[in-house]
Amino acid sequence: MNLIKFLNNLFKYDGFILIDSNQKKFVIGKPIKENPITIKLLDKKLSYKLLMNPDLYFGEAYTNGSLVIENGTLTEFLEIAFRNIGRGDINIYGTILKKIKGTYRYLTNFNKIVKSKKNVSHHYDISEKLYDLFLDSNRQYSCAYFKNENDTLEDAQNNKIDHIIKKLKIEPDQKVLDIGSGWGTLALSIAQKTKASVTGITLSENQLKYSNKKAKEMNLSNQVEFKLIDYRQLNEKFDRVVSVGMFEHVGRKFYRTYFNQVSKMLKDKGIALIHTIGSSNPPRDPQPWITKYIFPGGYTPSLSEVARPIENSGLIISDIEVLRMHYAHTLRNWKERFLSRKEDVLTMFDEKFYRMWEFYLASCEMAFKWGDQVVFQFQLSKDNASVPNTRDYIY
Repeated sequence: MNLIKFLNNLFKYDGFILIDSNQKKFVIGKPIKENPITIKLLDKKLSYKLLMNPDLYFGEAYTNGSLVIENGTLTEFLEIAFRNIGRGDINIYGTILKKIKGTYRYLTNFNKIVKSKKNVSHHYDISEKLYDLFLDSNRQYSCAYFKNENDTLEDAQNNKIDHIIKKLKIEPDQKVLDIGSGWGTLALSIAQKTKASVTGITLSENQLKYSNKKAKEMNLSNQVEFKLIDYRQLNEKFDRVVSVGMFEHVGRKFYRTYFNQVSKMLKDKGIALIHTIGSSNPPRDPQPWITKYIFPGGYTPSLSEVARPIENSGLIISDIEVLRMHYAHTLRNWKERFLSRKEDVLTMFDEKFYRMWEFYLASCEMAFKWGDQVVFQFQLSKDNASVPNTRDYIY
């Protein structure tokens, strides 16, 4: 059986029991536990599908219930799987299929303004109550900054805000732009902590409504303005430009457009900070399950894919910081909170949705822990003198 041979070649560390749709039992690898994790395949087609494109079909099968995990959790199985896979591709078939689909998506992915808004709405306009179940109290839906892996999620998210504010060297009365302002926490915190004037832009109507409400509650409406607008439609100059967790949605075709626009909006002595998920590997095609079910139009770039359009825009890369395990810790916190609120999720959605989001959070956690996923923070300027010569001012 080709699937069994493939799995035994893949799992060099630890292992599990596989029971196929004919109730035939196989030992995969060398399980460490006395009572190993068991994977049951309830659909005959899965033996073929998991061999051809496990990146897509494992998540689909777990979501629709045709693949069942016993004697352990999804996270425990993915921990073993990702530890064996590491930063590499799973198999040649999946690599070829991803390459074909990735090339097709690149050629047909016209991530224009209307499409961008639709992609954002797909994920962020589901239900505000869903995000309150697992995000921190300020609804920050991006990588936190863990000075210690046991930091609370709230502390780590506040650490991130402080770290970004220090990197940007924001001064009172400066004009700051937040591209992809989410639920407004970063923009409002900048205004509150620095006395700067902040404009936050989003393509999510839910996020816009929530942000404006928060600004009013905090008496910051005269200092912070939120707009429902695409970054390409702005025609203003700013002292500081910040973007956290938005660049992943820009699309490879539009990197040049994006950085040209950042350069256009940034004053000559200005500083920008772009915080984005990225890959420590060379460029590769999008993860098919995440693209299909969670973030349509999303892509996490390699460093080499971002450096060229930055250079061509006239911007200077004044600093790059690579946050490695921080997102794994963030996702672990989100996942644990999400799983603990299962009954609340099921009052809003069905069991299938619950399993889909469990797989999303758990698989992403393991991709940051064992795979190629990292977070890049690019500090950009137009003038070598805009930023101090050492990092002392940050710390």
